[in-house]
Amino acid sequence: MPKNFPSRPTTDFAKEGLFNMLENRFDFIDLKLLDLCAGTGNISFEWLSREAGKAVAVDSNFNVVRHIRSLTKSFEMESFIQIVQSDVVKYLEKTTEKFDLIFADPPYEAKFHADIVRLVYERDLLNENGLLIIEHGKRTDLSELPHFELSRGYGNVIFSLFSKE
Repeated sequence: MPKNFPSRPTTDFAKEGLFNMLENRFDFIDLKLLDLCAGTGNISFEWLSREAGKAVAVDSNFNVVRHIRSLTKSFEMESFIQIVQSDVVKYLEKTTEKFDLIFADPPYEAKFHADIVRLVYERDLLNENGLLIIEHGKRTDLSELPHFELSRGYGNVIFSLFSKE
């Protein structure tokens, strides 16, 4: 990552735990992923390396978007990833695309976790059997939100899963 990068990447330990959990649930091939608060882009690139079909990476920070574009070009993945510079809540309010997986990793101090959940389900942005995953810290409890399924912790990282049903 560039010096003074304004993002906190998901730890390798947490990422490994997440993907191990999801491999029992999904065939990753040709999935369509939405990566909100994309940061380093490592979640998008991880999905794509597992043969997911397409990723849309959304982040509001210009430097983050520029970094992901640079990596996309160097990995020769331009045809597999669309990069969007936008506030994620505004993006969710406008998009009409549907996704198999939506992953959101807002800053841990952010207060818009509930907005993400509300908009994903209000706007019907998940395909059948789709899943919304929100990464957050231990101080955030999302278990009371609609469509909550479960949370799994990996060190200081918590993933809360929300299902379509």
